[in-house]
Amino acid sequence: MGCSKNLVDSEHLMRQLEAAGIEPLHNAGFDEAATVVINTCGFIHDARQESIDMILNCANAKKHGVIEKIFVTGCLSQLHKKELEIELPEVDEYFGARSIEDITCKLAGCYSRDLRNERKITTPTHYAYLKIAEGCNRVCAFCSIPQIRGAHVSTPIEDLIDEAAFLAKKGVKELQIISQDISYYGIDLYRKQAISELLSRLCEIDGVDWLRLHYAYPNRFPMEAIELMKREKKICRYLDMPVQHISDKVLEKMRRNITGKETIALIEKIREKIPDIALRTTLIVGHPGETEKDFLQLVDFVKQTRFDRLGVFTYSHEENTYAAAHYRDRIPKRVKQERADHIMDIQRCISAELNSQKTGKTFKTIIDRIEGDYYIGRTQHDSPEVDNETLIPLNHKKLQIGCFYDVEIYDTEEFDLFGKVK
Repeated sequence: MGCSKNLVDSEHLMRQLEAAGIEPLHNAGFDEAATVVINTCGFIHDARQESIDMILNCANAKKHGVIEKIFVTGCLSQLHKKELEIELPEVDEYFGARSIEDITCKLAGCYSRDLRNERKITTPTHYAYLKIAEGCNRVCAFCSIPQIRGAHVSTPIEDLIDEAAFLAKKGVKELQIISQDISYYGIDLYRKQAISELLSRLCEIDGVDWLRLHYAYPNRFPMEAIELMKREKKICRYLDMPVQHISDKVLEKMRRNITGKETIALIEKIREKIPDIALRTTLIVGHPGETEKDFLQLVDFVKQTRFDRLGVFTYSHEENTYAAAHYRDRIPKRVKQERADHIMDIQRCISAELNSQKTGKTFKTIIDRIEGDYYIGRTQHDSPEVDNETLIPLNHKKLQIGCFYDVEIYDTEEFDLFGKVK
């Protein structure tokens, strides 16, 4: 359940089980396995509810003899282990968010350190997520991740190189570089920001053609990574950098340690270095203290900045956060949703305009899958599942899933491109 970081944890667990002679199935039906392991999400209310519903469904299946055992791990289990043990005793055992070794030992008898950099891939085999760190040292008011996952712990470069090389041998051509905050990578291990050093080493791995950067914190952003992106063709001209807001008052309440002016200057500097970079961001509307004036400032910022990709969350109090303990959530849900919808209406227009400018241009495109009458692909400016897709008619040419092609764009929509292989 939940984010791609959870998915990576599950893939590591599956490899350990596989090596122990246990057949791991990903997202299988209840009737296909004797034991179910649920890797839960506890980040926001909807995700927590989805995890609870999954546990209830499994408990019901166990009650009717469809499955024999249930194990629960991940963020929700980390947050509410005691309550879950009382409310849902049907679960055989609960584990926390950093418990891969413990749950492996429970299911397989022992954990193999020799396999720590290996995984059983559950994504399409041509791309995978590479989690470079665990936890977070930031103090954002709205976020519970540091309380759930703990302090930031960087994975050593050598381990990540081994893991990436393993993935490349399995056919992975595109690595999505992820952690809660890639800007902080290396400070705990090497006493300096080391994301650029890591990227340089990853670029040397044969078989990996694209590296994509996700979740960079804007405060103390490592500009050397942009300099490297400018020089190195393997690093996609793409950056996922959640800015959350632009009002200084709201940013201060969010405890983001950056001002609106500094945020705008950083974006301008990045675009000056790489004019064709695709910038993705995430915003929060309705944070405690956000006035109509603050929101209109955010609207102007979105219009002027013209992000290539943008997502919006409506604020809600989350357990174990600074905001929940210190602020009152006074903005009505209806107002929050109206603000989010307004931002996304603006972004739809921006995306449509930016996409229309791609007509007649040719982009290197990787093919992800077949859907309906189209091959579905992505350019270097698009991450899987969350960004634009490039649709190529099936009757155009026979293409291979996971391969790259030069695709000329002949039509566009708000969030889709239509192309043909040159």
